[in-house]
Amino acid sequence: MVSRTQEIKKLDSLYSKSKNQVVLIYGARGCLKEELIRDFIKGKKAFYYKGRNVSPEKQFQDMSVDVKNSLKVDTPLKSYDDCFKAIADSDKDIVVVDDFEYVVKKEEAFLDAVSKYKKEMFIILSSSSLSWINNDFDEVVANKKNLVDVRMKLDEVGFIDVVRAFPRFSVEESVSVYGILGGVPSYLNRWSQTKPFKANVCDNILSPYGYLFNEVNELLGSELRELTVYNTILSSIARGNEKLNDLYKDTGYSRAKISVYIKNLAAFDIVSKVVSFETGGWDNAKKGVYRINNNIVNFYFYFIYPHLSDLYTMSADKFFDTYIKNQLAEYLQRYFVSVCQEYLELINKVGRCSINIDKMGTWIGKTGTIDIVAKDSVRNNVVGMCNWKAKEFLFSDYEKLLDLMKSARINAKTIYLFSATAFDSKLTELANEDSSIVLIDMKEL
Repeated sequence: MVSRTQEIKKLDSLYSKSKNQVVLIYGARGCLKEELIRDFIKGKKAFYYKGRNVSPEKQFQDMSVDVKNSLKVDTPLKSYDDCFKAIADSDKDIVVVDDFEYVVKKEEAFLDAVSKYKKEMFIILSSSSLSWINNDFDEVVANKKNLVDVRMKLDEVGFIDVVRAFPRFSVEESVSVYGILGGVPSYLNRWSQTKPFKANVCDNILSPYGYLFNEVNELLGSELRELTVYNTILSSIARGNEKLNDLYKDTGYSRAKISVYIKNLAAFDIVSKVVSFETGGWDNAKKGVYRINNNIVNFYFYFIYPHLSDLYTMSADKFFDTYIKNQLAEYLQRYFVSVCQEYLELINKVGRCSINIDKMGTWIGKTGTIDIVAKDSVRNNVVGMCNWKAKEFLFSDYEKLLDLMKSARINAKTIYLFSATAFDSKLTELANEDSSIVLIDMKEL
């Protein structure tokens, strides 16, 4: 099971230091913010209100009823100021307003009350609307100086947390799960480690009764309008149209329109623009490509969306064998690179990397890609190349990496070669002779 243990510890620390502050907690759908809040307030004197997507009048009515019922208040509550005053006068020292965007979007007086009473209570404002937090929240609170004391974004968990959540899985199985679900805690907590990988995909994603069967449509629909446009752009990116001009040619939308919708997807953490790691070989690099960085969305548009009709007419088992099984290794290559990057970050933290990594990324060349490029503060470099699907990491793959390094105009103190399968004998022999070449297999990972 994945939990938010570290975040609970942080909240407890903030609460013990000062009960008079405002904490903003936000994250994407499935981030376990409700569970985090529930665990934090357990045993504490707290008032909790869940915001509703209703009219301003109904919203206030619902909150005032909750305040009256929870605190046994007899006096009339005519404003949000009255609600917060009633809470402040009670024995409660924690106020939680979950999904607070539903309140704030239509009622400025709510934030006035928060600002007024933050000196008397520990106030948590939480939201699962990433696009609203990223696009609109700062403007909304612009005239409320220093309203929020601490911001906590509930990011997806890392690959190491996936491994810990599934102790029975091999590293290969964990990479496969990570490639589909990412680090979304609520998805991971529903995945069974007693079932084979295929059975999990069929039961949870491909079956009409699976909890992730309609997740992508609900995820996108929860934040975005004009889904016809977003679906068109996302499906195009999944087919390999990763540059603005390619999207323009494929979708028929203007470049300006695509840019606007891409910006909205980026605010929602669905799409990001991946810029090639800056090296001396900038002329040989692509200037930037768009990638779907939400794993379940990418999986859906890569495997399911193109064959949506068959999803409803085939059995889940047949759909997997027909459309997923043979393409899965190629699809997972990208996520294996992410796992290898996280490995380098971890060994860097414990002082086992040959440099003290200051920045890491990928060099995207016109003739190929260097999976990992990292540098320290004085521009010493390490590079990495990752093999997920080939039966062996060949010496010729290493030679191709050297050619790419020439194009990128980069030298490396250490070359890390990762393989999910094996290394050929010539490459193993070279690594035994040259300490600057490090081979990392699945056992090491």
